[in-house]
Amino acid sequence: NIIPANPSNYISLLSTLQPGDTLLLESGTYTDGMTLPSLHGAPGSPIIISGPADRSAIILGRACCNTVQLNDASYLEIRNLTLDGQNIPFVDGVNSRDVTHHITVENLEIINHGADQLTVGINTKATAWDWVIRNNIIRGAGTGIYLGHSNGDWPFVRGLIEHNLFVDTVGYNMQVKHQNPRPNYAGMPTEPSSTIIRYNVFSKASQPSVGFIGARPNLLVGHFPLSGPGTEDTYEIYGNFFYQNPTEARFQGEGNVALYANLFVNDSG
Repeated sequence: NIIPANPSNYISLLSTLQPGDTLLLESGTYTDGMTLPSLHGAPGSPIIISGPADRSAIILGRACCNTVQLNDASYLEIRNLTLDGQNIPFVDGVNSRDVTHHITVENLEIINHGADQLTVGINTKATAWDWVIRNNIIRGAGTGIYLGHSNGDWPFVRGLIEHNLFVDTVGYNMQVKHQNPRPNYAGMPTEPSSTIIRYNVFSKASQPSVGFIGARPNLLVGHFPLSGPGTEDTYEIYGNFFYQNPTEARFQGEGNVALYANLFVNDSG
């Protein structure tokens, strides 16, 4: 089903979505954010939430909540939106909690999520696998993308991050955290797999943190588990453009990394 929606009725429609449904948001400003209930599509029949291709459906951030909040979701696609955090501190653009898998985040423009270095454009705050993050513009965020947990307990597995533009982040353009031994969730990949990071632009030409406390690389990838499933996983990082960083490296990595066919440019630092 194609379900039309507008700023006056979209909240009530979110909880009605079933596998195969597309919620089609018209152009306009959506002032109540987008906190999603537990939405589960199905293989071959995802739930799709989409605005017009020109991203003229604008979701505003609020002090109470992340701009788009996913809770316990699978086979879900979010497309063609502008997320405006209104420079509210600690309000992420897209944030996931509980287990999420087979999530696509595509053609979003994420702006005004940079009031603090800990404010993130796209942030997985629980175990996640089979995410696709594609064709997004993340402009001026505190951190562009942050996948995983600082203590290694929330693995990000078998992701595809491609054709994104990261510009003017305060901290990392993108970070994938190191991983402790993985939890055992039904359907979570156990065979060796790759997280692919390709054809992105990682730029820290403007407004980066500098100095010992705040400076961060453009891209950091942490190691996979040291025992159990995931020990043979690999990062494949190719075809990216790493541009400018006044006081830090363009890339920092550990674990099983294939880093090739990238272009690194820095004329200072």
